[in-house]
Amino acid sequence: MILERIKEDIVIGDGGMIFELERRGYASAGPFTPEAVIDNPDAVKQIQTDFARAGADVIQACTYYAHKEKLKDIGMEGALEKINKNAVCIAREVADEYGLMVAGNLCNTWVYDPHDESTHGETRKQFEEQIQYQTDYGVDFFIAETIEYIGEARIALEAIKTSGKPSMITLGFKNDTFTLDGVKMEEAFKSLEDNGADIVGINCFRDPERMLPLALQVRENVSCYVAVQPVAFRCTNDKPYFQIQEFDGHVAFPTELDPFVLTRKEMAAYALRAKEIGINYIGSCCGTAPHHIRAMAEALGRTAPNSKYSPRLDLHKIIGDDEHRREKDKQILCEQRYGKAHWDSLNQQKRN
Repeated sequence: MILERIKEDIVIGDGGMIFELERRGYASAGPFTPEAVIDNPDAVKQIQTDFARAGADVIQACTYYAHKEKLKDIGMEGALEKINKNAVCIAREVADEYGLMVAGNLCNTWVYDPHDESTHGETRKQFEEQIQYQTDYGVDFFIAETIEYIGEARIALEAIKTSGKPSMITLGFKNDTFTLDGVKMEEAFKSLEDNGADIVGINCFRDPERMLPLALQVRENVSCYVAVQPVAFRCTNDKPYFQIQEFDGHVAFPTELDPFVLTRKEMAAYALRAKEIGINYIGSCCGTAPHHIRAMAEALGRTAPNSKYSPRLDLHKIIGDDEHRREKDKQILCEQRYGKAHWDSLNQQKRN
């Protein structure tokens, strides 16, 4: 289904599920585990409904960190099957209502060590457990994401291929363009393509401005479909990934990132640029909320269910058009429309 759809047109991904759950009070910053699919399934369903109504083509099952290595941190490794099952069932319900696809979600295991072959089998086992439980409840394809080792990515790809489902493998890059096991980015993605990955790409860590140049390199070096899913947090060339941004003299990650959230217009511009460079799957990651997805979808020429509620600033009583504007204070009108500097400039001209 995903391969037929992406062959015809750009596929729009959904947003940062775990971060959105945490902002709404249904996930804990730190473990960032998805027990909400058991504890608060209605909250999970509502967020995924919001992404669906914003224009996403894909709903990812809320199974990031739904593997034993992370679940044991919160004493829930025994709930592995239930968490993966519930997550897929919730996503499937939303996707069926809106005619969307469901992606099973796999992620970095924190088990893999390129220098310790004994960890490779455990890594494969963790992927296989999630794949088995998720496949049983109705995923259309699998996304393996936020992986920094090409060795771990290959294991994820091999495990997905045994399911018979299409695969999307996305790697994350922080300071440079090498995997943590020392493989150059272009070579890593060509290797994944050669080993049968249907879609390859980059996700997480970087904002659109610092991810798209890398995505262009990927696009120029592979023939398969390419995906991009940046974070919606502003970074800098000096600090190219979101976990090291500083606020008030200290690192903001993970609970003080609010000042770094990108605007919907910035995310819309990202979507257009991604389309221009030939990206096939345009999504987003941590920090991305439904209003970002709607702006991206509309920038790409789509009308989403919630486009009904897109901004209509002409009706605003201060900044609206002549028919609807009711504010009489000239200073407020000027500052609201053009900024305080413009008002100060006008007053300075009068004084002169």
